[in-house]
Order: sequence, then structure tokens, then C-alpha cells
Amino acid sequence: MEKKKALIAMSGGVDSSVAAHLMCRTGFDCVGATMRLFKKSPEDANDAQAVATKLGLPFYVFDMQAAFREKVMDKFVRCYECGLTPNPCIDCNRYLKFQELLDQAKLIECDCIATGHYASIRYDSDTGRYLLYKAADKSKDQSYFLYALTQEQLAHIHFPLGDLTKEQVRRIAEEQGFVNARKRDSQDICFVPNGDYFSFLKAYTGKEYAAGDFLDLKGNVIGRHNGAAAYTRGQRKGLGLAMGEPVYVCGKDMEKNTVTVGSNDALFSSKLRANDWNFFPFQTLTEPMRVLAKARSRMAEQPATVYPEENRFVRVEFDEPQRAITTGQAVVLYDGDQVIGGGTITEVL
Repeated sequence: MEKKKALIAMSGGVDSSVAAHLMCRTGFDCVGATMRLFKKSPEDANDAQAVATKLGLPFYVFDMQAAFREKVMDKFVRCYECGLTPNPCIDCNRYLKFQELLDQAKLIECDCIATGHYASIRYDSDTGRYLLYKAADKSKDQSYFLYALTQEQLAHIHFPLGDLTKEQVRRIAEEQGFVNARKRDSQDICFVPNGDYFSFLKAYTGKEYAAGDFLDLKGNVIGRHNGAAAYTRGQRKGLGLAMGEPVYVCGKDMEKNTVTVGSNDALFSSKLRANDWNFFPFQTLTEPMRVLAKARSRMAEQPATVYPEENRFVRVEFDEPQRAITTGQAVVLYDGDQVIGGGTITEVL
């Protein structure tokens, strides 16, 4: 029987390196590949190639900078300029790592791709659908960032690290003598390495964003801001306001170029509306459902009920008010470790 051929996305980090090793050990005919998404140090590509060479794998470098710029960076800028707070890692997974890379895999006659993501995929023979689950290592689970994967994509994806802890992964890398066994994980958005989104926006667009008024919750002008695109809901640092007590960004009006601030209590809300949904156990939500939901990646899941609305919108009602729900972010639904689905927050109710 002919071996299945797998393209391994090798970023240069320890996770994708161990994923490549495990796919080889499982019996796949493997090919390594690095996606060039954004100009940065060649160290990552060199580490990926070193591991591929050690494993005896053919190795490719795919230049996807144009697609990354169009589908991730440009969208990131558009969202901020419209007053939203996007999550570019979700878009990178959706459009680059699990679409562009799958297209490349098919061109070199690979049956599937594998990555070093911490999550698990299972096939439900009763429904004929692929399901997404959290990783065994909950501290590293990346299922939130993978909610947009389609059934067609899931049918051709492997996550070899789903049942492993990070320490187990590092131990395997050390046993195999990989150069990146103790390499630090990347924490920042790759094209905003210092976390200064506003400086990136100005450098990327060449624009100087107009200053405007800070307002209190009653609409009174209390100061001047540097451009509404610079702020996101829940932000406290960098406001430059002396109010006698901590204040936080509570809202923005992009047309009027105003930013409203208030107390921490003003940030809590229990309802949101979202669109652009992708579900795993079923195609469309047709009736109310009890779930656990998280409205940002670092939030613990909270009990909620979801309600289908017109035009495939879904309303999410949390049992308890949640802090700083933000438009543009993703809301992801769970049933225990199973991912039910997710969508993009369009409105805080």
C-alpha cells in the first residue's frame, strides 16, 4: 500500500518540528515547508530547514507575502480604521495556513498537511462531519484560533500534538537532537513584534490619524486623544488622562473621531451579536443552545445561551456580565472540550 504524503508546516519552532517527527514516525511520506509571510530574521527558516534535513525531508520555502499582506495585514488595518479590534492570527489560520498551504500541498501531490497546533480533530461517522476539540494541554490549547476551519480543510489536516503537553514536546525535541528544542515560543503578532499597533498602522498606511476628543460617559469633553484608531475597548494604559481614578476605553465613534472613557464597571455586558459563523457538529444553528463561550482568546469560557437570528446572525447571552466584549474579536462556543463553532462579534448589546 502506497504511503500517504503529508506536507508539514515548519515554522522553525519546536512544536512544528516535533509535529514533523511524529508524522514521519506514524508512517507518512513527509515534506517540510516554511511559509514566508512577513519579512523577519532568517533564523526561523534556517531552524526549520535544519530539522527537515535531520529528518531527511525535502524542504520548500513558499513565498506567501503578497497573500499575507492582502488577507491579513490589510484587513487588520481596515478593521482598526473602522473601530474594530481584529485578531490577525485567526485570519492567518483561515486564509494562509489552512487554505494557501493546502493549495500548495495539492500542487506537490500531498494528501494532507500537518502543523504544530495544540488541538485535536475527530471524525463523527454518524454525522459524517469532522469535529474540533481542545488540546490535552489546556495551557497551550489553540482551538479558539482554529474555529474558522471548514469541513473540507479539516478532512486534510493533522494536529499531531493534540494529546501532548508542551513539556513532552520539548522532551521529544531534545531526544531527537533538534536545534530548537528549547527555543522560546513566539508571543507577539509577527508583524507587530513590539505590540505597538498604532505605530504599525501609521507606518503601514503612511497616514497621520487625526486627534480628537475624549468624552466621559455623559458626553462631556475631558481631553484629547491621538486618533481613535489607537484605542481598543477596555484599554487603560496610554490614555494620558488625569481623572483622579482609573478610567478605561468604553467606546469609540469613528465618524466623530471621539473616544468615550469610564469606570471599569461600565465595561461589563452580558449580550453580544455575531456573524460569519462556522459550526462543526452541524451546518447552521437552528434553535437555542446552552454552551460555554469565550469572547477573547485569554478569557475563560463562561456559561451562556446562544440564539439563532435572521441572516445567520447569532445572539450570545452570558449568564453573568463579561468585561470588555469587543467588536471585531471572535466569540467561540464550547461543549466541554468540543468546539461547537465561532463567529465575529459585530455588536455589544
